[in-house]
Amino acid sequence: MILSTKRHRGANPQDSKCFDIKQLNKLKTALNELSWLLNHGYTISASSELVGNHHQLTSRQRMAIARIVCTDEQIIKRKATCLPTSKLKDKTVVIDGFNLLITIEAALGGGAIFNCSDSCYRDLSAVYGSYKIVAETTAAIEYIGKTLELGEPKKVVWLFDRPVSNSAKIAELVREIAAEHKWPFEAETTDSTDSLLSKSPHTIVTCDSAILERTKSWCNLAYTTITQQISDAWIIDLIDLK
Repeated sequence: MILSTKRHRGANPQDSKCFDIKQLNKLKTALNELSWLLNHGYTISASSELVGNHHQLTSRQRMAIARIVCTDEQIIKRKATCLPTSKLKDKTVVIDGFNLLITIEAALGGGAIFNCSDSCYRDLSAVYGSYKIVAETTAAIEYIGKTLELGEPKKVVWLFDRPVSNSAKIAELVREIAAEHKWPFEAETTDSTDSLLSKSPHTIVTCDSAILERTKSWCNLAYTTITQQISDAWIIDLIDLK
């Protein structure tokens, strides 16, 4: 497949101001307040609105702290079910394709990546029925593949949402790159990606909180790929901010 694109999965123009170092202490306070509310049974929507209004946060800032936060109970559960890449030997791994790929593309393109309460790395991108292959796509697949290669899984299945535009093209690209490197990758499109991941008996790869609540075993592959291979990624860490 010949790719010709100048489009990048880079930083949102608002983010240099939204996540400037001068904003971090305010965001840390807002995150702590949001965490307290969630741990006391308040809903994420009501809590985000309350905290966001109180601190006069922008929409990007509100989105960020909502993606970073989770309850103490969720943190404990996710840590208990998370397998490191070193434990993937001879296992089958099932990947939430767009979820993982877009995060790595964003990291390569200079987009903001957030260290989250459950140790996931998340970005602020979203797929609303449309995905475009960008300049970082091929490199992102290769970085992911090299990270997985060290874990020696038996098989890796990438799932892409069929209704999303270009899902067939990106699945084909994954298969082509895998063939070049002799990686044991399969890639397919599906109308029920979330359900398949949630019910899978295998170790899955995603940072989707709703899926993580239902899965039995997962691998924090976005975090591992970025920390091991993308040293210049823009990481915003409110969790460990002093």
